[in-house]
Amino acid sequence: MSDTNIAASTASPAQNDLNLKDWRLSVDREGIAWAVFDREGESANSLGRRPLEELMAIVAHVEDAARAKTIRGLVLTSGKEKGFIVGADIREFELLATEQQVIDGIRPINAMLDRIERLPVPVVAAWHGVCVGGGLELILACHYRIATRDDATRVGFPEVKLGIFPGFNGTARSIRQAGPVAAMQAMLTGSMIRASAARAMGLIDELVASPGALHWAARKAVLQSRKSKTAPASKALLGRWPARSFLAGKMRDETKKKAREDHYPAPFRLIDLFEAYGGDLDAMKANETRAFAPLMVSDTSKNLRRVFRLSELLKAQAPKNLGWQPTRVHVIGAGTMGADIAGVCVAAGMEVTLQDISKEQLEKGIKAQSKLFSRKFRTKATRDAAKARLIADSEGNGIARADVVIEAIVERLDIKQKLFADLEGKMKPGAVMATNTSSLKLEDISRPLKDPGRLIGLHFFSPVPQMPLVEVVRGATTREDEVKKGAAFVTAIDKFPLITKDVPGFLVNKVLTPYMFAAMARLEKGEDKEKIDEAARAFGMPMGPIELADNVGLDVCAHVAKILGAGAEGSRLERLVASGRLGKKTGEGFYVWKDGKPEKSNAEFSKSEIDALGRDLMQPMIDEAQKSLDEGVVENADLVDAGLIFGTGFAPFRGGPLHYAKMHGRSTSPSPAQRAAAE
Repeated sequence: MSDTNIAASTASPAQNDLNLKDWRLSVDREGIAWAVFDREGESANSLGRRPLEELMAIVAHVEDAARAKTIRGLVLTSGKEKGFIVGADIREFELLATEQQVIDGIRPINAMLDRIERLPVPVVAAWHGVCVGGGLELILACHYRIATRDDATRVGFPEVKLGIFPGFNGTARSIRQAGPVAAMQAMLTGSMIRASAARAMGLIDELVASPGALHWAARKAVLQSRKSKTAPASKALLGRWPARSFLAGKMRDETKKKAREDHYPAPFRLIDLFEAYGGDLDAMKANETRAFAPLMVSDTSKNLRRVFRLSELLKAQAPKNLGWQPTRVHVIGAGTMGADIAGVCVAAGMEVTLQDISKEQLEKGIKAQSKLFSRKFRTKATRDAAKARLIADSEGNGIARADVVIEAIVERLDIKQKLFADLEGKMKPGAVMATNTSSLKLEDISRPLKDPGRLIGLHFFSPVPQMPLVEVVRGATTREDEVKKGAAFVTAIDKFPLITKDVPGFLVNKVLTPYMFAAMARLEKGEDKEKIDEAARAFGMPMGPIELADNVGLDVCAHVAKILGAGAEGSRLERLVASGRLGKKTGEGFYVWKDGKPEKSNAEFSKSEIDALGRDLMQPMIDEAQKSLDEGVVENADLVDAGLIFGTGFAPFRGGPLHYAKMHGRSTSPSPAQRAAAE
């Protein structure tokens, strides 16, 4: 929503007097001040030092004008079309090295928000799109909040994903508006909340149909001096003792199921803050900063902020102005992987034709996407529209119209070669030709093609809807423009692209395999599988390597091991595969599986032993990550770390295997090049 759409207004002398760069301030003929946030040189608004200092100046000016009766209200809105405020400027977090610096930096911001609350004239926030983190904390200090009911309009507190919690007194203000249960859930999960749900919670007061309606709704709210209603007494009572203590206990129990306190302390410190002060919101505000400051300067928060930067680095692998926009996709192979690839493309708004030689498999693959569509789309109309975009195509009629064709069939070179030779004459010029192979070289697959430079790899990870990474594989002869289109397609389906060289296993499987097989070697020598898995989880991995092997499928593990030369003849893995015990999918592998979960004993292990074993388990991964960097599988160390965090779930709070090795003095085995240089 641009401020040019807000109203015809006359420029206030304050605009020039205040020397504003990131805000525009004007006062209309009715005495309503319009403060438009449009951060200079940025595509999105974030609350950095200069925008906050300018807002402080605007608040001071409005205070003076209100006393002089020359302003009757203030409206805060956005000069960016697609959102209001994406939060605090994470780039500036690194400037705060000590707890005292954090406290000193936050104090004037919270004082300003208190001044906004105390302004004698109405203060209204009006926006379309995203308003999260510090932005949500800012609008909670306003007297009234108006947003569009568009699906793009979301609010939320994502701070927990950065190892902190709201620090601009949003903890207390959100509880005041939504009540302790809804507010704490929003802060503990970091989830994005749709406008309609936020209004029901009390975080938004009014919804309008479109951005164009915001001006008149905000004007009316100012002229009528509207004030937001706080949470009803029935909700507020839950913040009083002893209900508050009971609630805090339940919150801890639920949080422990999702995160370890020693890995991710922020949600636990937030619960502590609520339990101690949630019955007195002024006291909660006063104590929020003292609880927040240690988290901000912690290694966990620094590393989680690094993970955020790495996600931005992955997005940057895709060119922004390519002049090519994929809207139609054709997927060949309706097994779990192919059908799920089709599903995520549909969920991103694309039309997808799904092909398979088995009509039964085709029907099964399409039906399986109903769960994804139910999660993604809230109304029957949008779910039905998604189902209509996923088209069974046993004859391959969609190939000629598709912008992207992805093969996800059996891992046999001869079959893939025959398929792509046939596809080459059917695909339209400029369409992306991609294989989802996990083990075969593109150079081999593309050999029969007249134009081998057209083929790229798009290597998805299972489960496709949950895994954020897709490796975009550049073969020896692949043209660069095809790689760029592949990366652009990946971002278009809301995934992170990682451009890799065409080597066995690419990056993720190449690095993951030595880690998993070193763990299996320990198993061969008599190490307890549960101890191995617990050590990996204690280090921060989402799942232990033995349990992971069972989840992937032991037949798949054995196949990958053979391709990468990591297999061991006569090993327990080979014996299990030979006997048909393939892991979770057959009900037994290294573990016995019941109701989708592995049966485990209640064995307890020494913490010091577990911690030491966890570090040792990671060493093969660290060594292979360094080796992959040296071999140029990806461009730099940050991309190695990004690939392994988003492709394997490597402990995000540790910042990636190479970063962890650097920070903790974990040596990596020298590469051949390093050994040669030393000699």
